[in-house]
Amino acid sequence: MVGENGKNVVVTDIRMPFWSMVVFMVKWAIAAIPAPVILTGIWWITVALFGGMGMMVGMGR
Repeated sequence: MVGENGKNVVVTDIRMPFWSMVVFMVKWAIAAIPAPVILTGIWWITVALFGGMGMMVGMGR
């Protein structure tokens, strides 16, 4: 990574207590749960729209 002054920056260690890390990871996992739900909803809406368009085109024949 490049810092503000244009020099390279390398992170070599993060000091974090074990239980704080556990709490952080549990919160992270809980926060990730809505993502597949939202993506599935977007997928079904897309499929419904394109499926509906396909049916409309098919009926025109």
